[in-house]
Amino acid sequence: MTDVRKASSLSQVLRGLARSRPDEAAVIHIRVPDTDDGYDTLTYARLDLAARRLADRLRTELGLRAGDRVLLQYPSGTQFPIAFFGCLYAGLITVPAPLPGRNRRERQRVKGIVRQGGIRAILTDEENHPAVSEWARTESLDDVPLLVTAGEDPASYDEASYDGEASYDDAASLPGEAANPETPALIQYTSGSTSDPKGVVITHGNLLHNVAAMGESFAIAPGTRHGGWIPLYHDMGLIGHLLTGVLLGRGVVTLNPITFVRRPHQWLRAIDRFDIGHSNAPNFAYELCVQRVTDEQIEGLDLSRWRYAINGSEPVHAATLREFTERFAPYGFRADALVPCYGMAEATLYVSGSVLREPVTLVADAEFLEKNVLAPATGAAGAETATRELVSCGDVHDLACRIVDPVSGEALAEGHVGEIWLNGPSVAKGYWDNEAATVETFGATLEGDRYLRTGDLGALLDGELFITGRMKETLMINGRNLYPQDVEHELRSHHTELATLPGAAFTVVEERGGRHEEVLVVAQEVTGQLPEEEYARLAAEMKQTVSREFGLPVRGVALLRRGGVRRTTSGKIQRVAMRELYLADALQPLYADWQD
Repeated sequence: MTDVRKASSLSQVLRGLARSRPDEAAVIHIRVPDTDDGYDTLTYARLDLAARRLADRLRTELGLRAGDRVLLQYPSGTQFPIAFFGCLYAGLITVPAPLPGRNRRERQRVKGIVRQGGIRAILTDEENHPAVSEWARTESLDDVPLLVTAGEDPASYDEASYDGEASYDDAASLPGEAANPETPALIQYTSGSTSDPKGVVITHGNLLHNVAAMGESFAIAPGTRHGGWIPLYHDMGLIGHLLTGVLLGRGVVTLNPITFVRRPHQWLRAIDRFDIGHSNAPNFAYELCVQRVTDEQIEGLDLSRWRYAINGSEPVHAATLREFTERFAPYGFRADALVPCYGMAEATLYVSGSVLREPVTLVADAEFLEKNVLAPATGAAGAETATRELVSCGDVHDLACRIVDPVSGEALAEGHVGEIWLNGPSVAKGYWDNEAATVETFGATLEGDRYLRTGDLGALLDGELFITGRMKETLMINGRNLYPQDVEHELRSHHTELATLPGAAFTVVEERGGRHEEVLVVAQEVTGQLPEEEYARLAAEMKQTVSREFGLPVRGVALLRRGGVRRTTSGKIQRVAMRELYLADALQPLYADWQD
């Protein structure tokens, strides 16, 4: 087995694992939950051999050369890992992307990725070939070759005869053998507008360092499996599940994301049945389990072996952590298994998190927080101090983290809120073919060192990293700095009909009496078709809630159909995009209350 810290490439690690544990499961994909044979298994030997066979096809059939970019469009399953490592063995750069669905914006976004990334080929499986082919034709992408990889069936490979060297005649000539830590392995496109996709160039070294950092920081016991339902084109699924699980020699279990959305209990059942000890998910997934999983669905469930329940990719709510623990404690789940984390694609994935302890929270003084100071609420007798409960994302592991004034560029003292800057081996070098964005995001300097400007606001306090919001989304009203997720969370907490639905709070500039001022707008999804008087009642009560909890007037409330609030592929609210829709008069609400 090759030490991840000492390896020069991901390919080298996989080859070492295929030699040392050829018949152990590298990937298990659950096709049909709750059936004896409803899953597929890829051993390390089969994964290695199938990837090598595909690498040869990519070179001979498509004429691809080292450094070419290849789009991967697959569902969760065993074909994606083969395609990913096959590209690496061929010396290619992988570009994961979602399958084309009916969402016009997403289809155009992926087209933008193809053009901006200079994609030389598209890979998919046999089942999804018709849909991918139709999408490519519709989007005028006929000039990009499309290869179906369903023929890379590893089921006939014999682990007993695998020696890792002689099993592939042309192994030494594969370009991937020459990869080093500086060789690009992956372009991870961040969520953004369809017209301007930005792809983070992540090297073999970035990935190896981040995988090692997660393994060391989480102190994961040998033999602990990774896995869950996060799509493999998303960095939390690709790196946090697949690569960390496979490269650390523990294996990964994947579940179809649609299965989770429709039946959240299947995530929990998979954790129990396949002995998954490390599983990642955004905060909304934990909320969904609390709200929709019934006792009958999880009768006999044992969650005691789930020791690393990672919560990241979006703001972590203290109430969600408490409710999830209380709901599933009777099934063996422990509060110290919850791991609130912070990460981002520009830092490969993982930045901070602390394990084997109960989540740490801070009840902060809201008035101080508006002034960019993180201070505990004193709770003085007779005082009615407004507070905000923040969840710590733990300590930063193997990266330098500084909190910086985003305007002056000066480092701030502990307890002061500013922009989070990062430096270290997991930080990518920049964006693909976008020098301006690279300089802006990756070109900051502090005390002679180069830093990544994350665009996130937060503070360090007693060694804990607290995230307070995004710079571009901060609500600046009447000299106060507020965070949209706080407004959205309070609305969901006070109005049961909004409990499971996304909303977006944002400000717009309006002219009043010759002055320009920021005013607050809330766009909120609702279910069903209600009488107009019910919409009017809900909108009025939402305004009252914001006024009571934050002391702010609301310029307008827009109640939208399901799917009306734009989100990224990982579920993050796209508040800037919602503001743009409002300004373009394109929200198309079921009901709107624009009165002060």
